[in-house]
Amino acid sequence: MGTPRKRLLAVAAPLAAVMALSACASTATPSASGEPGSTASAAPVTVKVGASPVPHAKILEFVQQNLAAEAGIDLDIVEFDDYVQPNEALASGELDANYFQHLPYLTAQIAEKGYEFEHGAGVHIEPYAAFSSKYASFDEVPDGATIAITNDASNQIRGLRVLEANGQLTGITDDSNVLNLTAEQNPRGFKFVENQPEVIVQQLEDPAIDVAFVNGNFILTAGLSTADAIGIEAVEGNPYGNFLVWRTDNTNPGVATLDELLHSQEVADFIRQTWPSGDVIPGA
Repeated sequence: MGTPRKRLLAVAAPLAAVMALSACASTATPSASGEPGSTASAAPVTVKVGASPVPHAKILEFVQQNLAAEAGIDLDIVEFDDYVQPNEALASGELDANYFQHLPYLTAQIAEKGYEFEHGAGVHIEPYAAFSSKYASFDEVPDGATIAITNDASNQIRGLRVLEANGQLTGITDDSNVLNLTAEQNPRGFKFVENQPEVIVQQLEDPAIDVAFVNGNFILTAGLSTADAIGIEAVEGNPYGNFLVWRTDNTNPGVATLDELLHSQEVADFIRQTWPSGDVIPGA
């Protein structure tokens, strides 16, 4: 489990030109004593937000350096290397918001731990992908191959669907997992090794692993590219857009402002320019 790395970023000078923000509608509006953008005339409001280092923290840094001052907020970005601590820190009040997860994961976490969270609309998608240091395509992968896949159910199903889309599995349903696959669903007799996402990316060069499914932010952290993947999930209709999350009792008006900025045209353009190969795609 990773340790959070706190990074305070200096507030950038206000933009010379007035921004044109194109905000997407959120699933819910952060509860606060003010509307999005209403903090600009007052002293900057600090928003402490937890995020995965890449791409989430990098996107937040762009907001801090280019958009935050004009909007009247100051971001205190805390980086986390795992998927457990950001929600725990938000629930305990250590954070005002976090930005690292998608709806299926959040829904599972709320059901398991009882978090009282709300979220905005999707900001970006990181396609889930399969990599191999041994084989250039699934056609080369032998029967009985060993596949490393996340132990997180909300992401594991993504890997199974990628395998199905590439003709390796069949009859995958919403409740399928590597433990309940039948011989009919897994005709090539693949063996699956479950592990935490941050561990799987380290198994890519393990000689015992033939194929490894890697979460999008770890693809970027490891310097990989989906262009080199042997299988990647479709983006159209993808329900795994990453979004900003906050507590239902949030009273920080800067959270609403941050959610608005994350849906601005400036952020969408930054994502496209920074990850032109499609490793990160704006929208949801």
